Amino acid sequence: MTLAKIIPLAFVMIAGPQVLSAIFLATSESWRRDSAAFLAGAAISITTIVTLAFLLSTGAKDQGASGNALDIVFMVLLLAAGTHTFLTRKTSKPPKWMGKLQTAQPKLAFGLGFLLLGVFPTDILTSIAVGGSVARHGDPWWYVLPFVLLTLLLLAVPSLLLIVLGARGQTLLPKIRDWMNNNSWIVSEIVIGLFVLITLNGILS
Repeated sequence: MTLAKIIPLAFVMIAGPQVLSAIFLATSESWRRDSAAFLAGAAISITTIVTLAFLLSTGAKDQGASGNALDIVFMVLLLAAGTHTFLTRKTSKPPKWMGKLQTAQPKLAFGLGFLLLGVFPTDILTSIAVGGSVARHGDPWWYVLPFVLLTLLLLAVPSLLLIVLGARGQTLLPKIRDWMNNNSWIVSEIVIGLFVLITLNGILS
């Protein structure tokens, strides 16, 4: 089922500076506005990319491109995303500008959400693969929405923790940030690997 394949890729979307930025914004001076702006930017960019990929893939399918050929293209995209994640696993550190997010304004948070979830190498490849996979299997456009919504929900977790846990959330968030910074690439690789195996099985079957 297409949904079962693409929904887990939401974890790939947020692993790295994306969720780290969400954590920093959740501890900012105006965390409610900043986090909301960050999610709004992310929502627009993710939806735009997956929709464009869906439309272009639908057009390619209508022009006679074989299903296997499109599946191979999507698998290559995910392999590229996995390779990028692996090669940067040791050198990827929180950029210096991330420390400034605790005093960020909503405009900066919106732009950051738009760029990180829209043009970040791993994310743009994943979004293209998701939109293309939905089109490839002849599913309706709205099949991309669970993927988009889960990605946004995962990004909202830091803010939700503050709402639910209050002061305890302030203590917990830095620990989560450190763990994600050290291990997020492992989560990404596992999910990407599963998607590639599922796609490969579809090509061979």
